[in-house]
Amino acid sequence: MSRLLHPSLEQAPAAAQPMFDLIRKAAGKVPNAYALIGSLSPAALKVALEGDAALTKGTLSKAELEAIRIAISAQNGCDYCVAAHTVLGAMSGLTQDELHQLRNGVASDDAKRGALVDFARRVTGTNGTVPPAVIQAVTDAGYTPAQIVEALLAIALISFTNLVNRVNDTPLDFPVPA
Repeated sequence: MSRLLHPSLEQAPAAAQPMFDLIRKAAGKVPNAYALIGSLSPAALKVALEGDAALTKGTLSKAELEAIRIAISAQNGCDYCVAAHTVLGAMSGLTQDELHQLRNGVASDDAKRGALVDFARRVTGTNGTVPPAVIQAVTDAGYTPAQIVEALLAIALISFTNLVNRVNDTPLDFPVPA
């Protein structure tokens, strides 16, 4: 049950309606998290969607981005984002074993992606102040400084939706991961 009172999709501000239409077209529905954010703050939804769109133009793969989103959502205790991004992660090519590892904080069998996820977890767990060895490990795995910045943006965006869903206790409209 939502804790934040918000209008229905139909009664949401006019500024949110075009974004809802785009989301419906892409996803077949407006997920509860986006419905909440857009109904209360079209500006916040716009920033979230534009940030995600910018990441798709970056150099991290969809699987790498979803791995970050799942790992950070699990670390932050956001069951909504874990469920949503598990679906998206499977669509991006992550295997069921990889998805399970990401949700449970287990090291990845993919050493390169594992270094990226470990970096993301360490950054999130330390509020960004990490030892030089953490940065060295992700660069040694083959990630560029630009990709590190993209990973930080992915962390910031997913942390926002994690916070919204944790504060709101957003009802799941995605399957609960096994």
